[in-house]
Amino acid sequence: MSIAATVFAVYGFSALIMALVWLLALKIRNIGIVDVAWAGLMALAGVYCAWTAGGSDLARLAVAGLSGIWGLRLFLSLYLRVSHEPEDGRYQALRAAWNGSPGKLFVFFQGQAIIVALFCLPFIAAASNPHLIFDFRFILAILLFVISVFGESLADRQLAVFRGNPDNKGRTCRSGLWAYSRHPNYFFEWLHWFSYVLLAIGSPHFLFSLVGPVVMLVFLYRVSGIPWTEAQALRSRGEDYARYQREVSAFFPMPPTHDKQGAP
Repeated sequence: MSIAATVFAVYGFSALIMALVWLLALKIRNIGIVDVAWAGLMALAGVYCAWTAGGSDLARLAVAGLSGIWGLRLFLSLYLRVSHEPEDGRYQALRAAWNGSPGKLFVFFQGQAIIVALFCLPFIAAASNPHLIFDFRFILAILLFVISVFGESLADRQLAVFRGNPDNKGRTCRSGLWAYSRHPNYFFEWLHWFSYVLLAIGSPHFLFSLVGPVVMLVFLYRVSGIPWTEAQALRSRGEDYARYQREVSAFFPMPPTHDKQGAP
C-alpha cells in the first residue's frame, strides 16, 4: 500500500472516531476525552502502518510492538485521569473562550484526526525499512524506547501522587523528575520518537521518521503543550508557579537554579 493510501486510511478512520468522541464530549461535558481518543488512535495507527508496510519482518514487528505499547500505556494513563478528575483547566478555559460552541469544538476534534495521520509517518518510515536487522542500532532503538516510556510513566506517577495529597492543593510539584524539568513527561514523550528514527535508518522513506521528533517538539514548545499547560498553571497557582518557572528548566532536564527574585 502506498504512503498516501495508508495516511488517508488512518485519517478517515480517525476522523470518524473523533466525530463520535466529540458527541460524547458534548454529552459528558469533558473535552479532555479527546486526549484519550488520540492516544488510542495512535496505538491503532502504529499497528496498522506496520501491517501495511513493506519492510522486513523485524521492522514491522518492532513498529507494531513499540507503537502499540506506547499508545496503550498513554491511553490507559489518560483514561484513568479523565475518568476520575474534573475537566482539565486548559479545556475549561478553551470551552469558556469559545462559549462552548459545538462547531468550534468539532473542528478542534477533527484537527486531532489530522495530527494522528501526520504522526503515523514515522511509523511508516520505520516499518518500511527492508534492511533492519538485530544489531547495535536496533538494540539502541529499543533501549531508548524503554527509557522514554519508563521516564514518562515515572513522571506521570510522581505527579499523580503529588496531586493525590490534599495538602498540595495550590502548590507546584517539585518531586523527583519534576525538580529538573517543568515538563518531564513531555520530554520523554518527545524522546521516544527518536526510536523510530533509529529504526528507519536505511528505509527509503527515512526523512518521514524525522516528523516525529521535529513536529512533536514544535507542538510541545509552541502550540498545545507547554504554552497551554503553563498558562493554566499560572492561573491556578500564580506566584508559586512563576517561581518554579524561574528556577526549573522548561523542557530539557537540568539542575534547578536558585530564584533570586522570589522568596528566600
